[in-house]
Amino acid sequence: MNLPVGSYIQLTKPRIVVLVLVTAVAALVVEGSMLPHPGRLLLVLLAITLVAGSANAFNQYFERDLDARMERTRNRRPLPLSRIAPRGALVFAVAIGLLSVGLLYFLGTPLSAWLALGTIAFYGFFYTLWLKPRTVHNIVIGGAAGAMGPVIAWAAASGALTLAPILMFLVIFLWTPPHFWALALCVKEDYRKVGIPMLPIVKGDAETYRQIEVYSAALVVLTLSMPFLRTGGLVYALLALGLGGVFLWKAVRARRLGTQGAAWGVFGYSIIYLFALFLGLIADAIWRIPVF
Repeated sequence: MNLPVGSYIQLTKPRIVVLVLVTAVAALVVEGSMLPHPGRLLLVLLAITLVAGSANAFNQYFERDLDARMERTRNRRPLPLSRIAPRGALVFAVAIGLLSVGLLYFLGTPLSAWLALGTIAFYGFFYTLWLKPRTVHNIVIGGAAGAMGPVIAWAAASGALTLAPILMFLVIFLWTPPHFWALALCVKEDYRKVGIPMLPIVKGDAETYRQIEVYSAALVVLTLSMPFLRTGGLVYALLALGLGGVFLWKAVRARRLGTQGAAWGVFGYSIIYLFALFLGLIADAIWRIPVF
């Protein structure tokens, strides 16, 4: 019997995994101690990929009935399309989760393994089963799981945590609400249909646009402060300034226009923003171009 490999990959939400992977690469390059050992570095990155994939697979397994009712997901995800049996999805989520934790324990550090296990449990179970259906603050709190890539990577390389991975975590943590709320504004009827209390449904569009603006401003302030905290150099600082200015402009414009097109613009740009920002950290770590 042929395994639907593509469908299992889809179960991990590969586009989200790529974002997590880029942030993890940035942490490993900035930390630096694993760079002389490329084989070990690649296996650690594989493990972090599997951490994100396992958490996302658990999320899709538990939300398969909701996904089947939502326009955005019912014709795109493998479980509503019956391309994978629920039991197969659960076994897959458990298997790659255990593999990821084992790899990090033996090739990284025990701290990184525990952080990985906590991330899978937090997103796959706590966020999906309890937080998301119960509070309007779901994506704010739940965003912590998606921000763990650089933290796990740093812990795998050094066995400890310093200010740099915490700042990277906070960047992703603050980025997540405006990114996701912009999407929620565009698909809010899907969430209303399945009873998920997303911000646009509970507080309305105007408050959602305001919150997007507030979080975007906080994000830009944090990113611009990082070079002063010895995280990021000249390339990163210039990117943070330019990219952050555009992000703020798009957030303000979306609030003023209040249109779905403007919200999609924030959502799409936010992905480019995060990619470019962490690539700037990688470039600075490679070329060592200080700001001061």
